Amino acid sequence: MADILVLNGPNLGLLGRREPSVYGSTDLEGLMSGLREAFPKHRIDHRQSDLEGELIHWLHEADGVYTGVVMNAGGYSHTSVALRDAVAAVSVPVVEVHLTNLLAREPFRHTSLVGAVCVGSIMGFGVESYRLAVEHLLRRPILH
Repeated sequence: MADILVLNGPNLGLLGRREPSVYGSTDLEGLMSGLREAFPKHRIDHRQSDLEGELIHWLHEADGVYTGVVMNAGGYSHTSVALRDAVAAVSVPVVEVHLTNLLAREPFRHTSLVGAVCVGSIMGFGVESYRLAVEHLLRRPILH
């Protein structure tokens, strides 16, 4: 059994209400319920914060505790050197996810500081991006 932590950053608490034409109509609770139903043999914990420091703290805590982390850092993906450094500092593999295809959006979204130090990035598949990330982490060989 693997333990996966899903971290969601700023404004993702508004999922389902915030620009549903862009981000879809599934709320965060529905997204997490769907993930847990898709992977019933594994523990999937979830945290969401609009605060950069909390996300960093949770990444630090995840190291050595979780098999992997799925993280949608929201707008911090493009701006946070501190969050990027936190991902680089931990040994737990982190997969960056985004609901939308960032490369098809505004130019400022085309660069992800965080994604550059993650084991991979999955974007553009809506809530399915999260499932694909968990699948990858569960298939990934555990290196000691």
